[in-house]
Amino acid sequence: MSNMTKYALEASLKKLLLQKPLDKITINDLTEGCGISRMAFYYHFKDIYDLVDWVCMEDASRALQGKKTYDTWQEGLSQIFEAVLENKPFILNVYHSVSREQIENYLFRLTLDLIMGVVEEKSAGMNLSEEDKLFIANFYKYSFVGVMLDWIKMGMKVDYQEIVDKMCLTLKGNVTNSIKNFSGQ
Repeated sequence: MSNMTKYALEASLKKLLLQKPLDKITINDLTEGCGISRMAFYYHFKDIYDLVDWVCMEDASRALQGKKTYDTWQEGLSQIFEAVLENKPFILNVYHSVSREQIENYLFRLTLDLIMGVVEEKSAGMNLSEEDKLFIANFYKYSFVGVMLDWIKMGMKVDYQEIVDKMCLTLKGNVTNSIKNFSGQ
């Protein structure tokens, strides 16, 4: 029942974001939109921004669905772009209503999880510290997020698959080479 309430609030939020900016949406709007009490909202979330953060992470976990290996990371990256595009009104509204930092943090968590899975896989059996693994993953995370933020800023008009293909061409083999260089192999 608990998750049903959260999903109802998510649907209500996304519907309301088609009508008005985030900073004009009230808790009352959200709860009336899905027929729950204000108390039920506060049982799950401390405020609207907490709900936004939860929605972002829910969308992220649905987008990746286990695509965190070297062979599937391109598909995972495509799915991240797809999830952002599917939630275009939500993302653009949050991007323009809240701080850019909230969208960055959402994308950072999402891409770090994807890239860290690849780094862990490719560094198996190598002498690579956790600190170095994190450095490599963070390096690529900032690249991915920077490109994606530019795409969002420009209104998501360019076909994301073109972007993903170019990113993959740029990075092909570089993750593996970075790991080898860091481990001295």
